[in-house]
Amino acid sequence: MAIELTQSYKLANQLYDVSLKADVLVIGGGPSGAWAAITATQNGASVILVDKGYCGTSGATAPSGSGVWYIQPDKEKREEAMNSREALGGYLSERKWMKRVLDRTYENMNQLEKWGYPFPVDENGVAHKRSLQGPEYMRLMRRKLNKAKITILDHSPALELLYDSHGVAGAAGINEQTSQTWSVQASSIVIASGGCAFLSKALGCNVLTGDGYLLASEAGADFSGMEFSNAYAITPKFSSITKTAFYNWASFTYEDGSIIKGAGSQRGRSVIAKKLQEGQKVFAQLVKVKDDLDLQKWMRIAQPNFFVQFDRMGINPFEDRFEVTLRLEGTVRGTGGIRIVDETCATSVPGLFAAGDAATREMICGGFTGGGSYNAAWPISSGYWSGEAAAKYASSFNRDKRDRALTRRHVIGINEHSIGKDFLDAAEVTKRVQAEVTPFEKNLFRTEEILTPSLLRLNSLWNESKTSLQENQGNLLRVRESVAMLATSRWMYTTALERRETRGMHKRLDYPVLDENQHYRLITSGLDEIKVKPTTLYQNT
Repeated sequence: MAIELTQSYKLANQLYDVSLKADVLVIGGGPSGAWAAITATQNGASVILVDKGYCGTSGATAPSGSGVWYIQPDKEKREEAMNSREALGGYLSERKWMKRVLDRTYENMNQLEKWGYPFPVDENGVAHKRSLQGPEYMRLMRRKLNKAKITILDHSPALELLYDSHGVAGAAGINEQTSQTWSVQASSIVIASGGCAFLSKALGCNVLTGDGYLLASEAGADFSGMEFSNAYAITPKFSSITKTAFYNWASFTYEDGSIIKGAGSQRGRSVIAKKLQEGQKVFAQLVKVKDDLDLQKWMRIAQPNFFVQFDRMGINPFEDRFEVTLRLEGTVRGTGGIRIVDETCATSVPGLFAAGDAATREMICGGFTGGGSYNAAWPISSGYWSGEAAAKYASSFNRDKRDRALTRRHVIGINEHSIGKDFLDAAEVTKRVQAEVTPFEKNLFRTEEILTPSLLRLNSLWNESKTSLQENQGNLLRVRESVAMLATSRWMYTTALERRETRGMHKRLDYPVLDENQHYRLITSGLDEIKVKPTTLYQNT
């Protein structure tokens, strides 16, 4: 659809091609969105879920196998689980939240078993619930959504939030398959649209462009932990699969076969990045399980898609070396996101909730997290809490029988622009953003000397986009994606410049050590003018 939108999109709610109404609107159809929608329905709310792709198959979880932070309710085991990565995350995690996530994840994984998820069973008949296969998991969640009679709008990205005198009141977007515009009026909204991987082609991540961040910020929400947004994942050079758990059994070598020291450690990605920066080729081989056929068999069962890439290329990763690189995953495997202000996963905007990768994960993993584990537990838990709270908020709101007259706000990329030959299209904006966030020397190994001019270019691009961004190929979604990635990059770098230390995944070469005086979180807000302020931490008990 061209930037000159149809009259139905330009004007009022009742003139959209499709106009719907529900108690709760969930934006995003990954695990957090599915849990939110199901839980809201269980709490008496009518729910509509909109997904940028096809709910159940799109996003980072659907094509992947993931470990889950599922720990039996044993005090010592859970204490060990909470201790395991506190230091790696820069001691920014919060025990109260970690305990809540462990409890809720345990309950919901058991619920998945009752719903029929095929967990593997050992010879004693005990189901092992510490991992999930994305296709089976999300297929089951889709069935549960349908059984709960939740309205699902597939291939229907939300392009903007709608408002009335009480605040957020719904959203509007377009169905990419039919080109029909749609609107949903809702009493509360859950943003579960995932993080931002900057169209890096990481597996399942090309729908994850920070769209929910942009919607939340336009509504007035703020962010936490945006400096922890520079996650890079190891991947074979010929592949987009960023599942990294099995590289714990790998050796990393130069082209001549000699070992790269430190590449297999917890900080190994930095070592690999430096070698790639130097123009060196880096190779991996799962040599540590070369002779353990039972473990190899288990690995293939645990993450079959990890091995599909090698089987198709005729590579045996246990016997053969293969060239690797690093692919940016940004906030998808980072920990920053929309700030939530209480245990319900509410944002600072009344009626707006956040879950999954769209929300900050600092409370449970501080400034660092790997794949799966915490990342899989957080959508399960935050989705549940946000859905429950959104239903209760809607019930309270509806009790007053408020009449909602929906209006729009001026948002970048949608409203009409001055017509002229000089304009930006979405592809150009995206290309310029990627040029600032993808290189290791800018985003991974940070310095004020490099970040400052990079941020100035991004800020200049933002100002240019406000008046000149149009889409000459008639795709409004690409426009909004480019704006979301641009905004995300500016929040990242503005916050990264404020944290003058190295903590978690945030590495400042000009401030290479952790500074105890900076043991706080950084809250980031604003679009045109971005502000960053520290906030004191909780009592970590």
